[in-house]
Amino acid sequence: MSGKRPAAQLHPRNRHQGRYDFDQLCSSHPGLKQFVKLSPRGQKTIDFANPDAVICLNQALLKHYYNVQHWSIPQGYLCPPIPGRADYIHYAADLLGSLNLGRKAVRVLDIGTGANLIYPIIGSQTYNWQFVASDIDPVSVESARAIVSSNKNLSGNIQVVQQNDKNSLFRNIIQASDQFALTLCNPPFHASKKDAEAGTQRKWKNLKSSSTKRGRNTIKPDKKALNFGGQANELWCEGGEIRFLKDMVRESASFSKQVFWFTTLVSKKDNIAPLRKLLTEVGACQVKVKQMSQGQKVSHMLTWSFMTVDEFRG
Repeated sequence: MSGKRPAAQLHPRNRHQGRYDFDQLCSSHPGLKQFVKLSPRGQKTIDFANPDAVICLNQALLKHYYNVQHWSIPQGYLCPPIPGRADYIHYAADLLGSLNLGRKAVRVLDIGTGANLIYPIIGSQTYNWQFVASDIDPVSVESARAIVSSNKNLSGNIQVVQQNDKNSLFRNIIQASDQFALTLCNPPFHASKKDAEAGTQRKWKNLKSSSTKRGRNTIKPDKKALNFGGQANELWCEGGEIRFLKDMVRESASFSKQVFWFTTLVSKKDNIAPLRKLLTEVGACQVKVKQMSQGQKVSHMLTWSFMTVDEFRG
């Protein structure tokens, strides 16, 4: 694949190392063939500015690596880059090593799973985790449930639930009898629609620059590809990422004995320090930060716990 991130920057267990093998992917999902072309350097690639091509690539990746035969998302919803999403799952799995759960079922909660359901798919098929996946958007919930019901290997491992309270993340989802080893979240990081649109323009500029450097300038923005997919609740919220995550930290304290590791992605490094301070204030006894790099993008996984291992094992 032209422009694929170096393998060394992905987690060692990430199956998406190196260039995409388009011959294998097309064998698994023949529909991808129509989008594959040669770059000026003679390498097989697709037009990553074409939303249809990117969705088809994801379908091929999910079939080839995760045995997901039926996957689609509503038009205009977020289409995730699977290699980077897989990295979060693998680093989260590293966290669970200290728990020594053995054959005990690992239950995971995905906050804001989206219409694409990508984290529960990767986590259930790679580590056999049992998922509760929540979202506040009814269309996302309907789409995620359709993905589960269309794939037998997902139906026994993933439960999709609707969050009806816009001011809650864990409340209404974590029930009194629930115990989770892990929570996941990829929060909206823009503070407004204007910020999200500015981010879109930067992405288009980067894609155009990259295409020009390869000797081809064919990138043209269109409304269909705005934000590379993504609804308002997927891309921005009032107060931005820091407001969202502060709310998450405060609410997590109410479920301190039902979850061992709370985790979230943090896209803005400057948000780490105030979140660490708040975690100390709410009584977290363990706080860790892991830097993850995919290509030129650097993000951080923030993790915290209110329990010791012995308390969790109970």
